[in-house]
Formats: sequence, C-alpha cells, structure tokens
Amino acid sequence: MGSLHIRSLKGLPQIAVGDDLAQIIVDACAAQDPPVSLSGEHILVLAQKIVSKAEGATVQLSEITAGERAKQIAEQAQHTALPAQERRRDPRAIQVVLDQSVEILRQREGTLICRTRHGFVCANAGVDASNSPQAETLILLPQDPDHSARLIRARLRQLLRLPTAPGVLITDSFGRAWRQGQCDVAIGLAGLTPLDDWRGRTDAHSRTLTATLLAVADSIAAAADLARAKDSEEPAVLVEGLARFITGEDGPGAAALLRPLQEDLFR
Repeated sequence: MGSLHIRSLKGLPQIAVGDDLAQIIVDACAAQDPPVSLSGEHILVLAQKIVSKAEGATVQLSEITAGERAKQIAEQAQHTALPAQERRRDPRAIQVVLDQSVEILRQREGTLICRTRHGFVCANAGVDASNSPQAETLILLPQDPDHSARLIRARLRQLLRLPTAPGVLITDSFGRAWRQGQCDVAIGLAGLTPLDDWRGRTDAHSRTLTATLLAVADSIAAAADLARAKDSEEPAVLVEGLARFITGEDGPGAAALLRPLQEDLFR
C-alpha cells in the first residue's frame, strides 16, 4: 500500500433524463486544470442522485395519492417531540417510501427503516428530496444500481478505447447501526472488487484470520465522499492508488456486500 489520491471533478452540468453520464465525465476530465487522462487505474465514484436523474428515477408528488397507512404514519409524526420542520411529513412522500419498500423493519417518529427491493436496509428506502431538480420532486434509488454501473463502465470503455476501463462505483449516504452519523456506501459497482477476503490468511504475527472480510467498496465510497462537500454540486470523484482492486470483468457488483437474511442477527 502506497498512497491514495482523491479528487472531485469540477464543472459538471445539472443532469437531466437521458444524459450520457460517461460522456459528461470524459468531457469534465478534459476540462479540469490540469486535464485528467482517465485510465484503467482510476475508480470513478458517482453520487447516486446523478445516476437516478439520468435514468429518470424521480417521482412528482402531484402524481401520488397517499393510502391509509401513509396517512397514519404522517399523523403519528405530528405528535412527536421532533422539531416542527421535521414533523411536516407529507403523506404522499411516505407513500412513495412504502412503494419503494418490500419490508418496513422499524418505524419511529416518522422515519421508516426499510428493506428495499434491492436488499438495502436504509432510512426511507433511499427516497430523498435533497438536490432534486424541482419542488415536490423526490429522487429514488436507481432500479438496478449494479446494472447502471456496468452500463456506465461499458460506455467509458467505448469512449476511451481502453482494454480495462475505470472501475465505476455508485454511492449513497446510509446511517449505520450502533453509530451516529451517515457515510457513503456502495450501492452499485462494476470492475471493482467489493470485498477483500482475508479469512484463512495470516496477520503480521502469523496468526490465522478467521473473520476478516474488508469492505473495500464501502471504504472507497466513504473516502470519496470526503473529497466533496454536500453542497458542492460535485457528484463525481476520481480515486487513484487502488488499481489492485480494479478488475477487467465487471464482477459481482455491490450485491456481494449484502448480508444474507439468514445471517441477519437483528431480524
């Protein structure tokens, strides 16, 4: 292990439905000062919201009708000790969360901890209004983030004419069990080893490791997020120095990071 270089890309435009994200990234790299020459040793980290916007994974609240369960949850939030601005839960927004969930694991003070159809466990099924293109628009998670990452990587390979394209990582901010705060995790990836399995190998003192499974993709996601501020409008980050984790094949994707339900000790 030597060193890491992490930099956000400046000057990306606002993303709209149908935009070619790979072309936008290549153009942005050429416009940096100094220009960046993308290679197979880079990892491109993209915030989920620009992928969702490009794919049209948004919902207009004006088109949503709240059901009885959503109305009940919204009503319950009005009677909590939360600050007033946090109590104003629109039942239509809650309905969107319910629609994006396959299971509600916990409910407290208007916040829902959901299992999404992707298998993610997160607050409000990843539905978010921040950085949305217009008022009363909610941004959803991509329908298949691993597939999205593979398509972007394939397009980069086509544009750059490289035998090995950059690894592509799509991230979102998740809370963490037992700890305060949020950090970015990998929800989609291509061309990147998601986990580094040290089980059966030895540590520096020749002791056999039995449980060490390093969350490589999540660690990269969290580190990349530190290179951009939440209000910086810099949704793309380049990571250099981790070429050993980049693969020629797209690989298993972020799905490999999901713990099987039978191993979930908190169900």
